[in-house]
Amino acid sequence: MDDKTTYYSRRQFLKKNSILGAGAFMSAGLAPTLLKGFAGSSDTPAILNGSAVRTAGWPEWPQWRPEHDEERFLDVVRSGVWSRAGTVTEFEETWAETVGAKRCLTTVNGTNALICSLANLDIGGGDEVIIPPYTFIACPQAVLMNGAIPIFVDTDPETFQIDVNKIEDQITERTKAIMPVHIGGNPADMIRIMEIAEKHDLYVVEDACQAWLGEINNKQVGTFGDAGCYSFQNSKNLPIGEGGAIVSDNDEFMDKCYSYHNFGNPYGSVTGEPGSGTLRLGTKLRLTEYQAAIGLAMLKRFEEETQLRNENAQYLTEQLEQIPGIIPHKLYDHVTRSAYHLYLFRFKKEEFEGLNKHQFRQALVAEGIPVSPGYGKLNKMPYLNDAFHSKNFKQMYPEEMLDIDLYNERNHCPENDRLCDEEAMWFTQNILISKRSDLDEIVESISKIQKHAGEIKKHLEA
Repeated sequence: MDDKTTYYSRRQFLKKNSILGAGAFMSAGLAPTLLKGFAGSSDTPAILNGSAVRTAGWPEWPQWRPEHDEERFLDVVRSGVWSRAGTVTEFEETWAETVGAKRCLTTVNGTNALICSLANLDIGGGDEVIIPPYTFIACPQAVLMNGAIPIFVDTDPETFQIDVNKIEDQITERTKAIMPVHIGGNPADMIRIMEIAEKHDLYVVEDACQAWLGEINNKQVGTFGDAGCYSFQNSKNLPIGEGGAIVSDNDEFMDKCYSYHNFGNPYGSVTGEPGSGTLRLGTKLRLTEYQAAIGLAMLKRFEEETQLRNENAQYLTEQLEQIPGIIPHKLYDHVTRSAYHLYLFRFKKEEFEGLNKHQFRQALVAEGIPVSPGYGKLNKMPYLNDAFHSKNFKQMYPEEMLDIDLYNERNHCPENDRLCDEEAMWFTQNILISKRSDLDEIVESISKIQKHAGEIKKHLEA
């Protein structure tokens, strides 16, 4: 990675990444103080009209380096071959080799990688898929788009991952698959999940859309289950703009996925009578050549960037652990590397004189530190009732299964509720490619807020 890190203004960052794959800080409405210039640091918090700790902005993302990145991209553009061809195939082969999988298929985005995977494991109407509630909306939507019902298992608050100790309580005769999400790029407990799946004869589709190069016992996440799905959306650690991928060692499954992503036409083991035409239900999910060219350029420095994020995350954890009321996420013992798409931590208001997490966030943003309040409660949003009242769902399920009140009772996730309402926060991955001195300013800002927490609370509630 180049020694020189490119910086730009907060306004540019907000404009360029207005829709973050992680649902980051724009969606929650940043205070105007983030957008203005700051002048110097003082002991008085910026939200109390003091000076902000940080004035320099944060590393640009995505980073485009013309001298390294443009040659292949321009060759593709000038060729006029823009739809799927050799460059896409090269990216797929490179990605499969990178993560240690036999095969890879690219798709238009990570959401459709999930939809395609579930569809080609024959998961649909009448089925249930177990998922975590602390994740992006694409996860339950992918289940619903296949006609299945998402069943939520509560969150392990220490890791932010699905609580494996509660999975079996939610398994029924309708359960067809488990879809763990490696949220933030931190690996879920795949050792236990695979044991549970084998015991109950369930498929496993790994949502690794935030977890490129994450590892458990030196084996990459995305390669444990029947399928692993990735996203290359603009905010992601490997950004293409939009794009996704499926990996698997199962040739028959991957042939089905390829056919599905190309209108259901014949491919590999998906064959029919000569001249019979389209064979099966499918859609169009093909990646473009110029997207693949961008991906190949980004891959050249991806390993180095991943290592830097891990080193900086470890350093930040060591510093934040010294502040009462700030609890960094934990990694499971068998995790050998995280992707760190998000740096996740919990906030305890008891150590901040009752300042709640949204007030804390407002004060931290004023110090020049962009921080997200995290995900909302996916198991309690209106989209579920909307799906249950759709024509298709009414024809596929008995009335009692579509009763939203009964569904909410079954899918109650109290630990996740507390995380979303009171504790969960995160920094986005571009912060973790900063210098150590930049990370020190995060710690300094939080310490300053804690010192004046009572004053800040009184000011914000006046």
